[in-house]
Amino acid sequence: MQEKPYFCPNCRSNRIKFSVITSYQQSFLKDALSGSITEFKDPDAIAEAEPIIQCLICHFTGNELRFIKQAEREPRMNTPTTPLY
Repeated sequence: MQEKPYFCPNCRSNRIKFSVITSYQQSFLKDALSGSITEFKDPDAIAEAEPIIQCLICHFTGNELRFIKQAEREPRMNTPTTPLY
């Protein structure tokens, strides 16, 4: 995953709450007659070319580049705040 800001292209309100979706494969053996599982292997992560990102506000899912490009199109500006106390 890249160290760049994200911005949801769907709801256009989320810049901070995201999750990454990963895929796993897990092998197992079954008994041919009863169908019961006899052995489970440890799960292995499936390598993906680009991470799949999900917005935790609207649940939109897309590739990482789509969220990064949306953040580049609509950058967040740092505005100084001066308290009035």
